[in-house]
Amino acid sequence: MAIQPDQVLDCSGMACPMPILKTKKAVDGLQVGQVLKMIATDPGSTSDMAAWTKKTGHALVGSEQDGGKLVFYIKKTK
Repeated sequence: MAIQPDQVLDCSGMACPMPILKTKKAVDGLQVGQVLKMIATDPGSTSDMAAWTKKTGHALVGSEQDGGKLVFYIKKTK
């Protein structure tokens, strides 16, 4: 099942903490229930996204690797 994102955020080439900061700003702009697709190249993003979604209560509904890119799907829950 393909996840249909409501917004796409490309953080390719950015190092920590920029992908998380940009993700937070993008998720803040979404409506509850909408999904953000975040693309990153920083290997640390995998653990960062898991920790951030756990801390904020938003849902990491999917993640995948696409070539050298890491793709995360974050659903706004509140």
